[in-house]
Amino acid sequence: MLKIKDYEFWFIVGSQHLYGKETLDAVKEDAEKIIDEINASGKLPYPIVFKTVATTADSITKVMKEVNYNDNVAGVITWMHTFSPAKNWIRGTKLLQKPLLHLATQFLDHIPWETIDMDYMNLHQSAHGDREYGFINARLNKNNKVVVGHWKDEKVQTQIGRWMDVAVAYNESFNIKVARFGDNMRNVAVTDGDKIEAQIQFGWTVDYYGIGDLVAEMKEVTDQEIEAVYAECQEKYELVVGNNDPAYFEDHVKEQIRIEIALRKFLDRGGYTAFTTNFEDLWGMKQLPGMAVQRLNAEGYGFAGEGDWKTAALDRLVKIMAHNEKTGFMEDYTYNLVKGHEEILGSHMLEVDPTLASGKIRVEVHPLGIGDREDPARLVFDGSDGDAIDLTISDFGDKFKMVMYEVEGKKPAEAAPKLPVARQLWTPKAGFYEGVQKWIENGGGHHTVFSFAVTAEQIEDFAKMAGIEVVKI
Repeated sequence: MLKIKDYEFWFIVGSQHLYGKETLDAVKEDAEKIIDEINASGKLPYPIVFKTVATTADSITKVMKEVNYNDNVAGVITWMHTFSPAKNWIRGTKLLQKPLLHLATQFLDHIPWETIDMDYMNLHQSAHGDREYGFINARLNKNNKVVVGHWKDEKVQTQIGRWMDVAVAYNESFNIKVARFGDNMRNVAVTDGDKIEAQIQFGWTVDYYGIGDLVAEMKEVTDQEIEAVYAECQEKYELVVGNNDPAYFEDHVKEQIRIEIALRKFLDRGGYTAFTTNFEDLWGMKQLPGMAVQRLNAEGYGFAGEGDWKTAALDRLVKIMAHNEKTGFMEDYTYNLVKGHEEILGSHMLEVDPTLASGKIRVEVHPLGIGDREDPARLVFDGSDGDAIDLTISDFGDKFKMVMYEVEGKKPAEAAPKLPVARQLWTPKAGFYEGVQKWIENGGGHHTVFSFAVTAEQIEDFAKMAGIEVVKI
């Protein structure tokens, strides 16, 4: 499984010296209690670390610089316990290059009517401080997140946790490297794009390799390596020989294992976390990579077919947000237009991500009319039921744009015994007709990332961080 570093988030509390040492000590004590309890809640994927009570422009600027310089710090969470003059925040906030969350909360969840006095009002004036601080972030056009509610509320903690996943994905985006084996599928428009602008905006590095580089790596794979993975597949999947000769079946499965081992070595040696293939560029290959790709998907590598480097990078990005749970490359294939049962069936020629599977995953070997190679082994399964999102990213010349909708994911009701690929069914929550029409009108691509684990709000949060347009249908 692909790993990322142990990230943390720094907690900075806004105040000022006007209120005196006793008040500032109370601010620090309250902040540390909040952090301890939220960290212990089990709702956060990464720890929060108390950093400072910020009271001056110099101290704020200093800590924001430290955030930028520390690679293990994924972002900043701020809280205005008291009023904090926002001019003090200008320089530091302008310098901050990492995601920012403004937690609009207060220490107590109620007003203590029997005891409230001006000392209490001065200490617990988040409502006052939030508006001053919010103004300067808006004035600076800071694309920060605001979460409102009491810090003990599970909904608030969940929002913070989901934002953390997005912030980590944003940081990791600058480490995403895509290896392209072959170029884009000839004459296809939407899979192309500006690689330089993608690196400027998202940090994605996209490198080309001839398929011969992979073929050379495959020649170095040993029989012992292949046998070990084959034994693993026998334990993990249902191997369906079908109408194939058993020896033929085993040979073709092992060829995919050879590709898998070679791909993993090649990618890991170069620091690549995503990749593409193209059925038009298979010189020296016996099969189009199928099961090989799917098993790497299950380990967290991003992928897209036909040289679509944008979707491959997006796949890796969303997998980071999702902790690689139920997220993968998808393609719109065919419609069900029966009234009252309108649906979209998604699949691909081979490479549907097994993290989307429900039930037993089968290994099958079937002919593939595309690519002019031997029958490839692939993982075949039904997708899952549940709330999901489907999203795409395209280059419109003057900008990148994401298009997405929330969907109801469905397992196919019919068996489809002659369909030799994995499949996922869904209906847009905006309605089938509205969803499809708006998707097409907005130029949404046919290659997408489908996720049961990531929310539309998280994608919108990422788009804000990256400064790109997102159309939610």
